[in-house]
Amino acid sequence: MKELDQTRAPIYEALEEFRRMRVVPFDVPGHKRGRGNPELARLLGETCVSMDVNSMKPLDNLCHPVSVIREAEELAAEAFGAAHAFLMVGGTTSAVQSMVLSVVKRGEKIILPRNVHRSVMGALVLCGAIPVYVNPECDDRLGIPLGMRLEEVERAIRENPEAKAVLVNNPTYYGICSDLRGIVELAHRHGMLCLADEAHGTHFYFHEDLPVSAMEAGADMAAVSMHKSGGSLTQSSLLLTGPGVHPGYVHQIINLTQTTSASYLLLSSLDIARRNLALRGRTEFGRVMDMARYARAEINAIGGYYAFGRELINGGSVYDFDETKLSVNTLDVGLAGIEVYDLLRDEYDIQIEFGDLGNILAYLSIGDRPREIERLVSALSEVRRRFGKSKAGLMRQEYIEPQVDVSPQDAFYADKESLPIDETEGRVCSEFVMCYPPGIPILAPGERITRQILDYIHYAKAKGCSMTGPEDADILRLNVLKGAI
Repeated sequence: MKELDQTRAPIYEALEEFRRMRVVPFDVPGHKRGRGNPELARLLGETCVSMDVNSMKPLDNLCHPVSVIREAEELAAEAFGAAHAFLMVGGTTSAVQSMVLSVVKRGEKIILPRNVHRSVMGALVLCGAIPVYVNPECDDRLGIPLGMRLEEVERAIRENPEAKAVLVNNPTYYGICSDLRGIVELAHRHGMLCLADEAHGTHFYFHEDLPVSAMEAGADMAAVSMHKSGGSLTQSSLLLTGPGVHPGYVHQIINLTQTTSASYLLLSSLDIARRNLALRGRTEFGRVMDMARYARAEINAIGGYYAFGRELINGGSVYDFDETKLSVNTLDVGLAGIEVYDLLRDEYDIQIEFGDLGNILAYLSIGDRPREIERLVSALSEVRRRFGKSKAGLMRQEYIEPQVDVSPQDAFYADKESLPIDETEGRVCSEFVMCYPPGIPILAPGERITRQILDYIHYAKAKGCSMTGPEDADILRLNVLKGAI
């Protein structure tokens, strides 16, 4: 095996060499290094548009990498401890869906928590696999879904021995981690693969004080969102595979849906970000953890807020916790999380990651500085003083266990009718409904609509949550399966 040099960034180096060659472009993209769109060139800069080029022999091709992209993938695999790494330019949605499509087909079962990202449910619509849900526990105070207990995963495996794989969130949006090593061992013992959605766990690979990463735990595949905590450009991601997965087949699956016109801006950002993490990741994420610990202590000292952390660990449904996730419960201040989210943006020019019915999340990463932490803490204190009120009337966010009557694929493509939302109780939904972010479906195709779910949707809309998914953008109507089921 050849020795790899993590100080290199082969895609970026090839782009720099290509720029020096001053090649005359009679290919796409049509802006021709920005000359055809001067406003775009002014917005993004000459360096950026000059690197927005097409695949060609000196720059390799993502659909069939043989040179610089292949080298970049080998470097990424080494940095993340994987047998193989695929550079992804369709976001982690594309990585998650390729991961799921690689292991299950129509009619086959996959075991997973219900609080998965919409990309997982979208993959089930595409391939026709059947979800077997391990319903997570819910923290009564926070109203958030927790991780999968090992005994619940074992029960699902025992009841569904024909399932092909188990999928795990590592971590959840809120920083909750399941016992990934234990789940991997369980899955492998029963002849199943273990997949990890690590959209929010890129940093796990670069510091020993963070929860275990999927590859270290022995998982077979992991979708890693480099643009979230890893520092690459938005929409760039990695798909990692272990030694028990055939990379050639996975690449065929990726090529079914990933673009044939891969952005070299995204590819080079993955290359450079990987180099940065390989060389400086441990130091940088140590600093991020220090900032998060400081912020958590300061926010809890304000009163009313609860910035939760490692004290939630119970060895089961919260096996570990990602300290970089600055998740804060707001209900004791008398405000829904989405209300605090809006106030921070509108009154204090602070954009946090999301607010739900009871919590907010400030996403900390390698680009944050202590002075921004101080500004956030100060703003939260002001929000409590200026806008805090009685907790009365606030709905406690809670996990609603789904009633699955039809497979996601069958429901999505079935004959359907559109009804006013309050006339859908008892019917089977044929589309998604979710707050985005975090993008965890409240309803997915094939699930029965209950009064509890409808009340939750109405309350979330009234509080200003960004609701997405249905064909009717105003969510006044929902598509349901025709006829009584």
